[in-house]
Amino acid sequence: QGVLVTQILLTHGHLDHVGAAAELAEHYQVPVIGPQKEDQFLLDGLPAQSQMFGLEHCDPLTPDTWLEEGDTVSVGEEALSVLHCPGHTPGHIVFINDKARLAVSGDVIFKGGVGRSDFPRGDHQALINSIKTKLLPLGDDIVFIPGHGPMSDFGYERKTNPFLQDELPVW
Repeated sequence: QGVLVTQILLTHGHLDHVGAAAELAEHYQVPVIGPQKEDQFLLDGLPAQSQMFGLEHCDPLTPDTWLEEGDTVSVGEEALSVLHCPGHTPGHIVFINDKARLAVSGDVIFKGGVGRSDFPRGDHQALINSIKTKLLPLGDDIVFIPGHGPMSDFGYERKTNPFLQDELPVW
């Protein structure tokens, strides 16, 4: 109650994140925004994804607007900048609210983990590179809301996330 839905923002094209987007967009008469176009193959494959997981049929989806690195999306009075962070999927994006020091990270980074990269067109090295070169430099104080699990911040993950530690030398 009291919330006005004006758009639906997508971080990436996996079924568990976009399965209801078309139905919600139709119900609220709002546009679907994002992710980056390299995830079109996933959105085209939604019928196969839903069948594979034994879920209700899900039609293919084409967003009203694709997003690119450097784009800005307005949410009420807030501005979210867009970072293209491939790895979990090739078209994965992360939304950053600089003023609130907040990120909506989708499935790129989790508390104590990172997104899976064993799905079609996933790339573990690209995922780690996205985190280390695009997200962590934003500052340790950035709190992130992941697609699954509890919130955390980049500083805590920089220090404790086992996937972000430099590899130990082999003796």
